[in-house]
Amino acid sequence: MDKELIDEINYEIQLLIKSGFYDEDEILEIIDDEFIEENLSQDLISKLLLENKETLEEISEDSEDFTNLKNAFLDLTKENIISIHNAGYDIEEGIQDSFELFTHLRNNKFTPIGFCFYTFEDIENVLEENDLAIAFGDFEYDEKKGLEIAKRIVAVLKDYGFDIDWNESVDERILIKCFDWKKHFDGKEYSMDGALEDFIELNK
Repeated sequence: MDKELIDEINYEIQLLIKSGFYDEDEILEIIDDEFIEENLSQDLISKLLLENKETLEEISEDSEDFTNLKNAFLDLTKENIISIHNAGYDIEEGIQDSFELFTHLRNNKFTPIGFCFYTFEDIENVLEENDLAIAFGDFEYDEKKGLEIAKRIVAVLKDYGFDIDWNESVDERILIKCFDWKKHFDGKEYSMDGALEDFIELNK
């Protein structure tokens, strides 16, 4: 098989493992879907997954940065800001997920005022560059409200000791500098389902 293709598959597997959000079955399914045109055998994907798991350093606990980020997102959720970990692949999917949750929560008598999230693409970037981008916004496309929400997000992140780079514009995402991304797979719900559970639990 083409070495370039194997290298690409290995890179994606390593990224999924390092993200800490997926178990083995989910990784196998994602790789199978992503490379569906290559007609990869399940045996090959399983072999590559096992090899990469043996090669990579095992993460047994979350880094302090990720723990602080989880707690910051919970604090923001308590303030009616929908906060989503691993919200889709890119910013477009993240915004779509945020508005979908907004509609669901509003229909169930909750009052979310805004959102924040990072995507799988942002996880790839933080693993390479050590900076994590946080998207934000309100649900009325109101610049003033969007800025108020962003300033609150920045304040909470700074309370947890994060170094923030942001120019106070709704057109620029909030950047957490020098973020140490280490997350072990804990089997908990994150993404949309986890954000929904947290919002309902924390805003009863």
